Amino acid sequence: MFSFFKKKSASTPPTAPDAPESVAPAAAALTAPAVPATPAQLLPAEPPIPAVPVRDLPLPSEQAASTPVRSSWMAKLKTGLRKTGASIATVFTGTQIDDALYEDLESALLMADTGTKATQYLLDDLKRRVKDSKTTDPAAVKGLLVQSLTQLLAPLQKPLLIGQYKPTVIMVAGVNGAGKTTSIGKLTRHLAADGATVLLAAADTFRAAAKEQLGVWADRNTVDIISQDGGDPAAVAFDAVSAGKARGRDLVLVDTAGRLPTQLHLMQELKKIKRVIQKTGPLEDLASGQLNTAGADTSSVPPHEILLVIDGNTGQNALNQVKAFDDVLGLTGLIVTKLDGTAKGGVLAAIARERPVPVYFIGVGEKLEDLETFNAQEFAQALLS
Repeated sequence: MFSFFKKKSASTPPTAPDAPESVAPAAAALTAPAVPATPAQLLPAEPPIPAVPVRDLPLPSEQAASTPVRSSWMAKLKTGLRKTGASIATVFTGTQIDDALYEDLESALLMADTGTKATQYLLDDLKRRVKDSKTTDPAAVKGLLVQSLTQLLAPLQKPLLIGQYKPTVIMVAGVNGAGKTTSIGKLTRHLAADGATVLLAAADTFRAAAKEQLGVWADRNTVDIISQDGGDPAAVAFDAVSAGKARGRDLVLVDTAGRLPTQLHLMQELKKIKRVIQKTGPLEDLASGQLNTAGADTSSVPPHEILLVIDGNTGQNALNQVKAFDDVLGLTGLIVTKLDGTAKGGVLAAIARERPVPVYFIGVGEKLEDLETFNAQEFAQALLS
């Protein structure tokens, strides 16, 4: 199995948060740029628990598609983006490189949801590459476009960093239907398979059957879940993080209610959930083995990661979601789902140009193995194949 995760390096001791605000206790119910090549492991807790093997992601130019599992996944990604690839490929079937070629390419990129800013960047960069390389064959221009797109997407390629704090707290947001809860379930499965102890927080208390859906994943992966019927989402999140600390869990994944960015009162509730989670910190730094409340660094205060799940089929609306949620929560990463149907994929170029939040994972289907780490070069090749 292709590993998702990498241990986080040590940081400066954090600062203690403000006094906790009043939160009604919930009724707890048990139910990447090149990645460093040095392997690492999560440190064991006391009493000892199974260590979490953390393997490095392969470099884009080396082993990225060398394993059978990765090669199979790449084939699915290319299939999911084949409509976009075919549309762009027709641009390079002519006999000369002229203004007509660039105009057709501009139209194809815009149709792929690349957006005006990213499209203009790619055209300008491509013209420079064509001039510098003295390319005269239109077919060769496609290879130069792959290079340009890879360079644009490179800032989005970063690993999910876990293991410095115990527990590492990950808050997950997204609109209804984006695949948020399913993505949490898949991440839980991969984490549990790697030996990490995971606790789920069913803080989506509004959607019917949301708790039950997350509970199914908890049962499948034999992990605990903190939930409450119709309670305060912030209280559920608070109890879950507190329970994660008390039980010595490696990670706490907090599922929040799906909502549109235009639902301002619900977006404010997301801010409340984040604020309440912060009241549970700071957490122990496993690198130093200390709980240090001195200094100005607050990196140990949870949530350590705030992820947004976006549907790859929603085009430029996905960019608008990233901007809105980032403004409210301060996103640390994205999960892009459903790149297996009518998705055009160019929106990642728009995100890279206008709001470069790292893309930790992309999904190309419903199966467990259909969620994988994002690789800029692989994605550019799949999109333009």
